[in-house]
Amino acid sequence: MKISHLSLITCLFASSCAFALSNDTEQPVYIDSDSQQLDLKNNQVTFIGNVTLKQGSISIHADKLVVTREDGNIKEIRGFGNLATFSQLTDEGKTLYGEAKTLTYQMRNDQLTMSEKAMLSQDDSVIRSTTIRYKISAQKLIADGNSSSRVSTVLQPQAVSK
Repeated sequence: MKISHLSLITCLFASSCAFALSNDTEQPVYIDSDSQQLDLKNNQVTFIGNVTLKQGSISIHADKLVVTREDGNIKEIRGFGNLATFSQLTDEGKTLYGEAKTLTYQMRNDQLTMSEKAMLSQDDSVIRSTTIRYKISAQKLIADGNSSSRVSTVLQPQAVSK
């Protein structure tokens, strides 16, 4: 398995340091869907059909979304779809955009894992891989390929302002 560890994500995604909006995780979570199913025993809510989640600048769109709570807080959000999407604004106003067949957002760990046809982009720079794990606040990324699919990266030069 090929592994590309890019701890210098700032080089890839930002002309300056581009952290996600610092107060996103402190905001309430709003979810709209065609239907929802509640499983009290397992502390899970499943949202089905044209699901949209908003939390601050975080936005997730999926065909199906499963929210798991633990100790009264959201532990994990899993999105599924032909391509489920994730976007978030940085403090500099840039948009971080990701898509995959499965998105797993672990709120406590501040980590987004994208699986199957995973892609993460910002400012026309793009990473495509089988699996991408992105630690949002630390801006660290690990992209994993496999024997039939390698990690593909396109880095765009930054515009120079005069």
